[in-house]
Amino acid sequence: MNNRKIIKGYKTLISSRFSVDSSTDKFKDGIIYTLYSNEFNSLKVGFAENDIVLEKKLSSKALILLDLKKGNKKDLFLLVNTLKEIGIKYSDNLYFKYSDSLMRHLSTLGWPIGRSFYKQRKIKKELVSA
Repeated sequence: MNNRKIIKGYKTLISSRFSVDSSTDKFKDGIIYTLYSNEFNSLKVGFAENDIVLEKKLSSKALILLDLKKGNKKDLFLLVNTLKEIGIKYSDNLYFKYSDSLMRHLSTLGWPIGRSFYKQRKIKKELVSA
């Protein structure tokens, strides 16, 4: 005969550093946006909870709003991590040095960049090289 024992019990979960907290703001809807600084030739990507918060950010600095759309902090987190993996460097305040490569990546990743601004730079570059 077969001498196997059946052990009844419950499996325990091993805790990890990754925790899912239902009170986090990562999934809270708001506005994801892209700002441009003509002075420093840089882009700033970010998240704002509502229009009022975004207006305060715009009024405090000489920045141009390129585009915005509905999104959440998770979108911003994923974008920054993806750009980091690609090798694009940024400052602590999520400022990126403007480049055609960065704009192409942002566009591919579905980030709001303002099509008219991107096309304007591209057309200007093509005219100069022609």
